[in-house]
Amino acid sequence: MPSGLPRIAGLYAIADSSYLSTEQFVPAVRATLEGGAHVIQYRDKNSEPQIRTAIARALNTLCRDHGVPLLINDDIALAVNVGAAGVHLGRDDQDIDAARAALGPTALIGVSCYNELARAQAAQAAGADYVAFGRFFPSRTKPQAVPATPELLRAARAELKIPIVAIGGITPENGTPLIAAGADALAVIEGVFNQPDIRAAAEHYARLFAVL
Repeated sequence: MPSGLPRIAGLYAIADSSYLSTEQFVPAVRATLEGGAHVIQYRDKNSEPQIRTAIARALNTLCRDHGVPLLINDDIALAVNVGAAGVHLGRDDQDIDAARAALGPTALIGVSCYNELARAQAAQAAGADYVAFGRFFPSRTKPQAVPATPELLRAARAELKIPIVAIGGITPENGTPLIAAGADALAVIEGVFNQPDIRAAAEHYARLFAVL
């Protein structure tokens, strides 16, 4: 990870259109930032392009005001358009080289590695700034996602120099063992954005890192 970039660590909150309407994104993300989120990802598989652009631009302004990076899920062009801090790439997205060429050397680029340490090693070698593993627990957002284990986190921690994110069904009650096994950040969707008090939910996750 290039020096000077914000380190991926703590609560990594994924604002997802499966749980948030167009009007809910900004107030929900604001509450999450006030609750202690250190990274925000915008994930929207539902909205029309012009609406996605408007939401992403508003979220980017909000995140900048809080000194927190906004990452765009899957969409390099949208990240470039709104000046986001970076992107998160999955298996079927463009590659790291394409993202780096479009976004520049200071962008944050993350890669989903599922339960594959070799994929994470390749991503690091290709210039990824962090990798994500999971799912670690049953997830309603991605119920068919492959399972990963704390042993994978321990192996990855021993092999990788870049930050490691854990995702998938993580709650304040089950997250601590993942941090202990090597996760620098916990990525959460439903556990924050599908809760009656979003700020309080974010605070519960943020406390997991404060006590370590």
